[in-house]
Parts: sequence; structure tokens; C-alpha cells
Amino acid sequence: MPSQTVKAPVVTCPACGKINKVPVAAAGRPRCGNCETPLPWITDAGERDFAEVAERATPLVVVDLWAAWCGPCRMVSPALERVARELAGTIKLVKVDVDRNPRIAQRFEVQAVPTLLILDKGELVARRAGAAPAGTLRSWVEQVMTGRDSKKG
Repeated sequence: MPSQTVKAPVVTCPACGKINKVPVAAAGRPRCGNCETPLPWITDAGERDFAEVAERATPLVVVDLWAAWCGPCRMVSPALERVARELAGTIKLVKVDVDRNPRIAQRFEVQAVPTLLILDKGELVARRAGAAPAGTLRSWVEQVMTGRDSKKG
């Protein structure tokens, strides 16, 4: 069960402008309740709910392992959110504060922040460290998606 302290983020549909609540964990992919447009899925996770929020998600999950004191982390966060909005319906962005969740950082052997991971149904399929602009991050995510799709085909 997700952490009881985390509320469902509110997202405005980019197509029709309606406000939607997007749960931190759910089956499938979020869509607008009014027009069915895919919605960006951006949420936080911690040690208590990481398995449900990130590892059991259906779409590819981009995990942003960050820290509040990290300048590059503050630069990459808006870029990742932009990528999540652009790729709505195909990825889920999960942010993890490594200072508050050291076991997750240890599990993924984080040496520096930001560290970005891509999980496919809980399996680590890609990782990169350091900040990059949104276009570079989107290309990285799309390359992983293309590689995953070619393995299925």
C-alpha cells in the first residue's frame, strides 16, 4: 500500500484543461477522466512505497535519485518533468530523495546524484549519472524504449 501521507497529485489535462487526480500507484496508465488524453505521471516515492509506486508500474519508470543540496539535481528535475509531460502515457517519473531514503540509494549503488534509472516492471534496464538537458534525457529514454520494443518484436 502506498504511504498514507502521499496525496494523489493533481494534473491539468493538456488537451481539455480539466483537473484530474493521478494516484501515486495504480494499474495501467493515467488518462484524463474527461477526454481520455494520456496524463503525465510524476510522483515521489520512498522506502515504504517504492516497490508499489516504481517497481510494479506498467509503463517504463524513470527514477530520479536526487538530494536537496545538489545543484545539478535542481537543474535536472524540471528537465525530467518536461520529458514526463512530453512522453505522457509512456513513462512514469518517480523522484526519490536519497538523503531521506538511503536504502534505495544503497540498493542501486548510487555514487553520485543525480542518478537516473529506468525500470521495466521493476527490472533495471538503464542508468546514467549527472545532469543533462531535456532533449538529451528524452533521447536517452526513447532509446531505451526502442530497445525494449525491439526485444519484444
